[in-house]
Amino acid sequence: MAYIFRADEAAERNFERAKRYLIKPEWDRSLRSTSENYLRELTCQYGPVVDCYPTWHPLVRNHDPRNPETWPSERTGYKGLDHTVAFVNAFLTCPYAASGKAELLRQSMRAELQHHTAHISTEHVEAIFYSKDAEPILVTCEWTGVIDNDGQIPAKFAVPLMMQQELVLWGESQIAERWDTMKPYILGEPHGARSSFFVSQETAIALKKTYMGMVESGMFGPLRMG
Repeated sequence: MAYIFRADEAAERNFERAKRYLIKPEWDRSLRSTSENYLRELTCQYGPVVDCYPTWHPLVRNHDPRNPETWPSERTGYKGLDHTVAFVNAFLTCPYAASGKAELLRQSMRAELQHHTAHISTEHVEAIFYSKDAEPILVTCEWTGVIDNDGQIPAKFAVPLMMQQELVLWGESQIAERWDTMKPYILGEPHGARSSFFVSQETAIALKKTYMGMVESGMFGPLRMG
């Protein structure tokens, strides 16, 4: 049976998973409620909890294109991350306060992480997450133009960002990857056949057409068979 992507159901599953990870059952009810409400507010402001980013997303795009990254880490320019949950346009990380990692993260937010389509910044989170000894930090992606009303990223950003990522491999790649292989890297996770948390069906179609146009030009080499 083919997998049917139901975005609302997937969003709620991911929220519950993040809640179990970040909010401990042994905390008192008032504390759990405050943290849960804050977490819910983050999903309203920055989109649902995601499994991984498209490789072109500004929050992870600073990586070696030969080794694509879909999750924030030192390989995408961040230091000090610990106990991290990601949203469409932000991620929350919860290093222990005594570790000094929160300050390390702030210092690693250098100019190279920025891009003309978006501004990456950090802010301290007042709510308690993961541990009462943690210092939660929110890293946000603020787009420089208007994004879709539902928080998804429009084609005018997604398509050129994807092209920038893929063009780096021109002249080095010997085999062109099939769309089904590239779909998680280009649409992010979770995704369906034609959309994801990050992009609408219209934008996903534009991404596929653009990528397949690049493949069909022969710039990456012959299409991988099988």
